[in-house]
Formats: sequence, structure tokens, C-alpha cells
Amino acid sequence: MPPTSQTIRTKGSEALAEALKALKTSSTLTTLNFRSNKIGDNESVALAEALKTNSTLATLDLANNSIGDNGVQALAAALKVNSTLITLDLADNSIGDNGGQALAAALKTNSTLTTLNLGGDMLRRGNKIGDNGGQALAEALKSNSTLITLDLGNNWIGDNEGQALAEALKTNSTLKTLNLGGNKIGDKGGLALAEALKTNLTLITLDLEYNSIGENGGLALAEALKTNSTLITLNLGNNWIGDNGGRALAEALKTNSTLITLNLQSNSIEDNGGQALAKALKTDSTLTILNLQSNSIEDNGGWRWLRHSRPTHL
Repeated sequence: MPPTSQTIRTKGSEALAEALKALKTSSTLTTLNFRSNKIGDNESVALAEALKTNSTLATLDLANNSIGDNGVQALAAALKVNSTLITLDLADNSIGDNGGQALAAALKTNSTLTTLNLGGDMLRRGNKIGDNGGQALAEALKSNSTLITLDLGNNWIGDNEGQALAEALKTNSTLKTLNLGGNKIGDKGGLALAEALKTNLTLITLDLEYNSIGENGGLALAEALKTNSTLITLNLGNNWIGDNGGRALAEALKTNSTLITLNLQSNSIEDNGGQALAKALKTDSTLTILNLQSNSIEDNGGWRWLRHSRPTHL
């Protein structure tokens, strides 16, 4: 019996040629992994052509290559006709606004893709999707009804794009995970996303780490948590919400009944915020992971009760 899944991990032009042959003829290939190779625009165009006729591939990993806008535009064109691909990983390439816009256009008609990774790690700095690309992707989310995970971490997303994405979340009913870590959405973006969380009923994970969000953004997100009933993970690490932001989030935890993980690492939270969070945890019955690493909280009694409390990861 032929296998139901084959995975190709290879290097070089010969391997790519063989992979293309497999894509065009194989009736079993479901996963193709070309992560961390030397795939550029020309190779991406060839892969895109194969995707137009392939009817089995579900996962394509092209992360950490040298794919630019031309290559992504070809892949986006393939997504308009391909009906099997579920996961596309393009993290850590050289994709800019034109590539982002092309993918956004594809998302308006594609009905199978559930995971799109356009982010990356901080060392490689992700891609370069900024204003036009971010706005286009936000617009696509208003009509797309299949995407579950969108990773835009470590791009050039600013407050305007943050606001556009927030507006899309007010009507989108399928997205569960949104990663905007390592961008520059600031307080304006944070305020807009907070407003969206008041009405959005599907988002489970929101990553806003390293986004220059200050006290106002922290206060707004805390207010949203008082009524939001779906968010499970909120990452606000390495922002500037300060003591007042910490206290506001503590107040929100008293009524929120869904949040399980809250990351507040490196946020300039001091004793007042720390004490408020400690007090909130005495009555909170859902939060299991709270990260307060690298703040300015002293042990002045606010956390001593933990010695006799339920386990909580700090």
C-alpha cells in the first residue's frame, strides 16, 4: 500500500527538480519541506506552477529562504486555483508590500488555506511587509472564512496596519491566532485591537510582544478583557504598560473567566502593579501561567500567599 504522506527535505537544484516532478505526478505527497535552503524567486515560480495542478499537497514549508515579492506573487497566483494546500510557511524571507498584497488578493478567493506564516524570529527579522501589505491583508480578513492562523511577527507593521487588522477582527469569524509580535503598532494599534476584542468571538491567541505599547494600550486591553470571553493567551511581553497597566490588568482578571496565559515580561511594572496582580490571583480560577520576569517588583509581602496557594507558573 502506498504511503499517505511523504516529506522531502533536500538541497540544491537537482532536488528541486525532483520535487517538482513529484508535485506534478505524485498522488500521495502531502508535505514538502524546503526550509533553510537557497530557494529564490525563480525556484518559487517553478514551485507555484506545480501547485496549480497538484491535488494532494497540504503543507508547504519555504521558511528561511530568499524568496522576494516576485516569487510570492507567483505562489499567490497558484493559491487562487489550488484547492488542497492548508499550511504555507514563508517566514524569514524577503517579502515586502507587493508580496503581501498579492497574498491578500489570493486569500479573498482561496478556500482551503488555514495557516499562513509571514513572520519570523527576531534574529532574522522576519519579512518586510509594511503599510500597503498590512492594509491589504487586513482587508482580506474581512471576507476570508478559512484562515485560522496568521503570523505577521517581525515585519514592518505600524499603528495604521494595527488599526486595520483590528477593524477586520470585528467581522472575521474564523481567525483564532494572530501574531503581531516584533512590530510597531504602538498605543493606537493596541487601543484599536482592544476595541475589537470586545466584539470578536473567535480569537484565542494574540501576540503583541515588542510593539511599543504603553500605558494607554495596556489600560484599553485590560478593559477589553473584562468582557471578552474567548481569548486564552495574551502576550504583552517587552512593552511599556507600566504600573497602571499592570493594575488595570489585575482588575480585569477578577472578572475574566477564560484567560489562561498572560505574559507581562519586561513592562516596567513595580510594586503597586505587582501587588494588584497578586491580589487578583487569589480569586482568579482560570489563569495558570503568568510571566512577570524582568519587571521591578520587590517581595514586600504581596506574593507570600503563593507558598500556600495552588500552583501558578511565574
